[in-house]
Amino acid sequence: MGWTDGYGWMGFGWVVMILFWVLVIVGVIALVRWFGMRERGSGDTSRRTPLEILQERYARGEIERQEYEQKRRDLQQ
Repeated sequence: MGWTDGYGWMGFGWVVMILFWVLVIVGVIALVRWFGMRERGSGDTSRRTPLEILQERYARGEIERQEYEQKRRDLQQ
């Protein structure tokens, strides 16, 4: 039988199985984070001007016309 008592690489099977599941879990977490960042990144605010953001807020009804006009004047100064 030799020095492995008949087990061969099977003695390390549990280590390989643990590593396999750790890699699967890490892979799933990485995919979830990657897809989450892609969806958040789709509305890339770094490329929009402050005036465009203000116009979008007004269009969504987040601010009233008077506030919109004041902020627009402030931005154009």
